Amino acid sequence: MKHRDREMVPKTLVRAMFTLMIAATALVGYATVTDRPVLAVAPHSDIIRELSITLEGSRSTGVAVLDENGLKIAHSTENKRGFIDVIWVTVMRERLIQDVPSNAPLRVVRRENGHVAILDDTTGWKIELIGYGKDNVAAFAKLLD
Repeated sequence: MKHRDREMVPKTLVRAMFTLMIAATALVGYATVTDRPVLAVAPHSDIIRELSITLEGSRSTGVAVLDENGLKIAHSTENKRGFIDVIWVTVMRERLIQDVPSNAPLRVVRRENGHVAILDDTTGWKIELIGYGKDNVAAFAKLLD
């Protein structure tokens, strides 16, 4: 067997990686210095419908979606509603970081442009449900219908 070069990653690849990193940093620096407008932000759209909900549960039993009266209106273990669990984990993590109550309500909103969003007024966190797949968006959009 011939002696293999001990180098696991070719020098050319390492140089290309650092070149790409420097180029990306330079582009971001240029955009910051010249105050270029942010282009990849969804345009503002007014809220036309909203629902206040509370998420309760655990990773092992799933997460229930409760309305303002405490009645269960959905559960993450129901057909194609696992995204509720994902949102619950994200919200709980953000609330833990900011040290705010974990049982405060969220708002599920439908905007004038048809998009659905989830807003957490206690932390300022929000997520526009764009590009998460139709089943994931439907898990929350059906709550508004």
